[in-house]
Amino acid sequence: MDFSLFYFGNDSTAPADSADRYELVIEGARFADRHDFTAVWTPERHFHAFGGLYPNPAVTGAAIAAVTSRVAVRAGSVVAPLHHPVRIAEEWSVVDNISGGRAGLAFASGWHATDFALRPETYENRREVLIETVAQVRALWRGEESEVLDGTGETRRVRSYPRPVQADLPVWITSAGGVETFRNAGRLGAGVLTHLLGQDIDELAQKIAAYRDAYTARPDADGSRGHVVVMVHTYLDRDEDAVRELVRAPLTSYLRTSVGLLLGSQAHGPRRLDPTKLRDKDLDFLAARAFDRYFEDGGLLGTVPKAARIVERLAAIGVDETACLIDFGLPAKTVLDGLGTLDELRRLTA
Repeated sequence: MDFSLFYFGNDSTAPADSADRYELVIEGARFADRHDFTAVWTPERHFHAFGGLYPNPAVTGAAIAAVTSRVAVRAGSVVAPLHHPVRIAEEWSVVDNISGGRAGLAFASGWHATDFALRPETYENRREVLIETVAQVRALWRGEESEVLDGTGETRRVRSYPRPVQADLPVWITSAGGVETFRNAGRLGAGVLTHLLGQDIDELAQKIAAYRDAYTARPDADGSRGHVVVMVHTYLDRDEDAVRELVRAPLTSYLRTSVGLLLGSQAHGPRRLDPTKLRDKDLDFLAARAFDRYFEDGGLLGTVPKAARIVERLAAIGVDETACLIDFGLPAKTVLDGLGTLDELRRLTA
C-alpha cells in the first residue's frame, strides 16, 4: 500500500492570520517528502468555505514542488469542464518542470452547479466534456497540436508550452461512487481516485472489480491493471478514546459542512434536496451519524493497530494507494505532530 497526503480544508477553520493558512500544506509536504510518502494531493474548489483554500491546484502544486524533491505533486482534482484544455496543459507543465517530472492529475467532471459560473455552457454535458478534455490534455502533453479558434474566429493549430519533463502525464479520474465512472476510467487507461463518502468498503470492492475489468480489456493494457487511490480522513495517536474526543468536534463540523454542500449539489436533480430548508438539528443529526461511521470504519482514525486493519481491508479489495486527508479542522501543530504516528502505519503496512 502506498500512502499520500490529501488536502481539502474548510477555509472557515483556517487561522485569521493569512500567513498561516498554508503552513499545514507546506510542512506536511516536506514531511511526506522526507518520509517516503508517495504523493501530495490538493483539490480545486470555488465559492464555498468547504475546500476554499484551494481554488487552483496548479498554484498549490507549484508551491509544493518548490519545497520538495521526491514526492509526487498531484491535483485531486482539476474540474475539467471549467477550463480550456490548453490552459490545464500549460499550468501543469510548469508544475512538472518545477518538480523535475513529478506532476500528476486527477480529473473530475464537477458536481456543484454554482462552480459552473466559471463556464456555464459546459454544465449539462460535463461528463462528456471531462472525457474530451482528458484526451486533449494528454495529446498536448505529448507535444501534439490542438485545434482552437482565435479572436477573429479563425481556426488555428497550437501546441502548449513549456514542454513538460514527463513524456506522458499520469492521469486519474475522480469518482464520487458511480460505477460507470470507474468503468470510464478503466476504458481511458487512467487511474481512479475515490473516497468513502457515501460508499462502504464492500461496495467499493465491486466498483474496483468493474474498473479492473474495463482496464484490462484495453488492447494496450499490456499486463497493467491500473491504479486505485482512496481518500480517507486521517488522524492517529496512542489512545483511541482520546483520538475520538479530539477529532469529534472538528470532524463533525467538517462533515456537517460537506453534508450541506453535497445536498446542495443535488438541488436540480431528481431528489431536489435543498439544504437551506433543512433544520439545524437535521444537519446535526446527519453529521453525527456520519462521524460515528467514519470513526469506526470509514477513515484512519484512532490507533495504528485499528488503522492497519482498515488498510488491510482496502488492500484486499485492490486499493493501491491510501490518500490521507489530514486538514479537516484540527490545529496545524496537532496534525503535524501526529504525522510521525501516520508514518508508523505506513511502514507497518508497506
